[in-house]
Amino acid sequence: MNGEMTRLQAFVRGRVQGVGFRAFVERHAAALGLSGYVRNLSDGRTVEVVAEGPRDKLERLAEHLRHGPGGAYVREVEQRWGEATGAFSGFRTAYRGLARPLTVLARGWPPERMRPAQTTAARTYPCRSCG
Repeated sequence: MNGEMTRLQAFVRGRVQGVGFRAFVERHAAALGLSGYVRNLSDGRTVEVVAEGPRDKLERLAEHLRHGPGGAYVREVEQRWGEATGAFSGFRTAYRGLARPLTVLARGWPPERMRPAQTTAARTYPCRSCG
């Protein structure tokens, strides 16, 4: 077991957007005690994962990436290994490079643009099309 801090950057390709892949990654990375982020890339078929922590835990995360959640089809996982930077605290979902999701005012937005059960007027919610 190697406790040396390492960085994994992975590009997961296939049917990995719109199937709960980011939440799946965030859940597993947090359970492993890793820091970093997961985000969709603009090509519509790639998810990028950047995680830092002990190499053995990163390898366990990489194994999860190869399978994904139900509904996902992982065609390829490209891995790049390097030195940890210590730039992250915790693990989160990034939304198109932003530190937090964009929010919209529910009033006036069509329900299909909102996440289920999030259509109450005069409150803000993450927009489904933003990440």
